[in-house]
Amino acid sequence: MPETHRTRLLILGAGPAGYTAAIYAARAGLKPLVVAGLQPGGQLTITTDVENYPGFAEPIQGPWLMEQFRAQAAHVGAGIIQDVITGIDLSARPIRATGDSGDTYLAESLVIATGAQARWLGVPGEAALSGFGVSACATCDGFFFRGKSVAVIGGGNSAVEEALYLSNLAANVTVIHRRDAFRAERILQERLFARPNVRVLWNRVVEEMLATEGKFRALRALRTRDVRSGAIEDLPFDGAFVAIGHDPATALFRGQIGMDADGYILTEPGSTRTSIPGVFAAGDVQDRIYRQAVTAAGTGCMAALEAEKWLAHLPAEAPAVEAWT
Repeated sequence: MPETHRTRLLILGAGPAGYTAAIYAARAGLKPLVVAGLQPGGQLTITTDVENYPGFAEPIQGPWLMEQFRAQAAHVGAGIIQDVITGIDLSARPIRATGDSGDTYLAESLVIATGAQARWLGVPGEAALSGFGVSACATCDGFFFRGKSVAVIGGGNSAVEEALYLSNLAANVTVIHRRDAFRAERILQERLFARPNVRVLWNRVVEEMLATEGKFRALRALRTRDVRSGAIEDLPFDGAFVAIGHDPATALFRGQIGMDADGYILTEPGSTRTSIPGVFAAGDVQDRIYRQAVTAAGTGCMAALEAEKWLAHLPAEAPAVEAWT
C-alpha cells in the first residue's frame, strides 16, 4: 500500500551533496529523509580510482566512497528511501512530492541535490571503456594520464578548459571538433593555441572508441571521420575526454523554480538558497563550474545549515509537520 512520509527536511538525491546535507541535518536533529533517486551515489558510482577526495592517501573506489557516505548518513539518523520522485509541487505547503512507488512525501523544507550528468557521444565502445581510458572529467582523471597522449572531444568552453588543464599533465593533447571553429570564448582559444603540446583536428567526429586486446581492456584508439571528405582514420590515444557539456537533472522542477538557460538551479551568491523560501539546491544541480565531489559535499553542508536556520524561524502559527495532511 502507498505510504505518506512526513519530514521537516526532504533531500532529493543521494550523491555527495545529498548525503552530506543528510549528515549535517540529522546531527542537527531534523530527522531528514533522503530519496535516493535513479542513481544512488551519483556519478561517483561509475568512477573507479578516486585520488582527489581529501582524507585518503591511497586511491579509493568511487562506489566504496559513496557506500561510506550512505553508511554515515544512516548512522547519524537520516532516513534513506529507494524511490524516484516523479512529481513535485513546490508551491504547496507542505511541499508535496510523489514517488514512482506511489508514496507521497510531505516536507517543510527541501534540498534539491539531484546532480547532473555528463553528455556522452553515444558511439560504440564509449560506455564499455568509461573509466578505462574514457572520461568526462579532466580534473577528476587527468592525473592518470601524466606524460601520455590524450584527446579532448568538443568545441565549447568546457572542451577548451579541459584541454588547457590536460596540457599541464599529458605529453600531448589533441582536440577533436566537428566544426572548423570553436564556440569557446576567444581568450580561452588564444590560451589553447599558445600551448605547444596541443593540436586541433577540425571537421572531425569520433565514430568509435577502440579497445586493447586481452582480459583487461582499455582505450587504444579513436576511429574518426572527416565530415568533409568522409575519410576514416584511427588515431592512437591513451585517454579520451568527452567534453560536450552536462545536463543538470532539473526537469522535474522546470517552471517552478529559478533556473538559468541551461537548466541549472539559480542560488543566491554565497548561499544555497533558491528563488523559493525553504528550498535549497546543492551540488552539480546548481554548480556549472567545478562539478567536483568535494565541492558538492561542501554545498550539501551549506544547504543543511541554511535549512536548519530557516526552519528555526518558521512563523509560530505554522502547524507542526506531523499534523499536515
